[in-house]
Amino acid sequence: MKYEDIINLPHHVSDKRQRMSNYERAAQFSPFAALTGYDEEIDETARLTDSVHELTEDEMSRLDAAIQRISELYRPTIRVTYFVPDERKSGGAYVQYKGQLRFLETGSGRLKFMDSTEIAINAIVNIEFE
Repeated sequence: MKYEDIINLPHHVSDKRQRMSNYERAAQFSPFAALTGYDEEIDETARLTDSVHELTEDEMSRLDAAIQRISELYRPTIRVTYFVPDERKSGGAYVQYKGQLRFLETGSGRLKFMDSTEIAINAIVNIEFE
């Protein structure tokens, strides 16, 4: 009963416009994204981060000795490995930085370098002298 009055009518064909291919018809809708930002969310979820490594007693004593040595030297060039927390998700990344130290600021617990870079001492896992 439904649509019996129109079901057998011939398909309309325009006299003014050429028939679109399926590709052209699909292209009309491609700019429409029902899930805006979905691809970015998938990429963010797939992005890996490191977790914070808890230092062993040996690593802590080596780090303490290196910090003590820093305070005895005049502007040493050092390579520091430290943890930078991720801004978007839990975890972060270990980063290496090499530079000439300006001074060790014990009040704020930071290493300050000649190029104005600052690194928190509690984020450092390793210090190497050049």
